[in-house]
Amino acid sequence: MTAWQDHLGFGLGLGALVAATVLLARAAGLSLGLAPLTALLRAVVQLGVVALLLRGILSAPWTVVAFLALMLATASWTARGRLRGLWGGRRAAVLGVVCGAVVALGAVLALRLVEPEVRYVVAVAGIVIGNAMSAATLTGRTFLRSATQRSGEVEAWLSLGATPTRAHRDIGREATREMLLPTLDQTRSTGLVTLPGAFVGALFGGASPAEAAQFQLVVLAAIALAMTVTGVVVARLVGRSPYVAA
Repeated sequence: MTAWQDHLGFGLGLGALVAATVLLARAAGLSLGLAPLTALLRAVVQLGVVALLLRGILSAPWTVVAFLALMLATASWTARGRLRGLWGGRRAAVLGVVCGAVVALGAVLALRLVEPEVRYVVAVAGIVIGNAMSAATLTGRTFLRSATQRSGEVEAWLSLGATPTRAHRDIGREATREMLLPTLDQTRSTGLVTLPGAFVGALFGGASPAEAAQFQLVVLAAIALAMTVTGVVVARLVGRSPYVAA
């Protein structure tokens, strides 16, 4: 089988998976439209660009800073758009993603949990930044939903003279906790239920099972720290106003 036939078969198989997702979502009334297809097409373009960029980064390590900044800016912008309906949501999303990613990645490097080589830094940073982005979105949207449902409780606190921060404190804690639970569950089940991408990728890259497991543990710990920091920052910032909706 020639190379182009391999590529064609891969493309058709990938298209079948996306088509199944679109059709199932439509049958279930999820109102997603062609979002699964457009999301994958965007991923194809972006991964192609990233593959080209990584070649340059791996050959010129000083460019890693610019690449990390690009990833951080993209993640912040994406989370910002998801929280535009929440008071202060855009600012909270950006600060949350930046704080979570910087704290977690900084801790990993300061503690020398991975070698300060470009390939390791880029790998850990990409995973951490992506999870910080998800944490900001999930915390903010859960906060908005809970604050709307519990508006009477918030108004009662405010009528008693409580600050908006105090009135929204329990809601913010609940939103952060609910955001973290799936990640903690996945961490608990790692190796038994799931084999995370960092572990599998390290194995494919030639690392021993012990080295791959060590790298995965670093990633899991960094993800938990980044998401916790992000969730706390987002919840605290959006809870400063008596008004929930933007």
